[in-house]
Amino acid sequence: MIMSLKDWKMKSEKFILHLQALLDKGFESINQISETTLSAKPSLNKWSKKEILGHLIDSGINNLQRFTEIQFNNQPYNIRKYNQNELVKVNHYQTSDTQEILNFWLAVNQRILFVMQQQTETSLNYKVVLSDGKMVDLFFLMEDYVLHLEHHLNQIIAS
Repeated sequence: MIMSLKDWKMKSEKFILHLQALLDKGFESINQISETTLSAKPSLNKWSKKEILGHLIDSGINNLQRFTEIQFNNQPYNIRKYNQNELVKVNHYQTSDTQEILNFWLAVNQRILFVMQQQTETSLNYKVVLSDGKMVDLFFLMEDYVLHLEHHLNQIIAS
């Protein structure tokens, strides 16, 4: 189903405002968490809060690339999976400076927010093939990104 510009504006306004609120809340909240708490690993095979933040950086980078490539690549756009665990490891988020990765997370997401605000009725209806073969549109992908970010932010800021 093709989404009209009117529908996009109504729906997107909510999730764009929601993303902005998440960025504000996330930045402020993470700044108040101690380094010890951020770096604590619940188990050997589980990410620390700091590594979850790193995962959100990787997710932001990959999704920013998707959101922009969809604008000029042949349709439908095929999503390329990325290795989340390996990216967290090789980026060494666990031992990185917290303020540096927090600022990077915010910057990537401010760029994503800007890109979301620039979309049109046409671009939001661009077709996307997920890695499981399911066909969605750019609007779905952007909305799903905000929900994913919210889920992981809640993991980080939870006590």
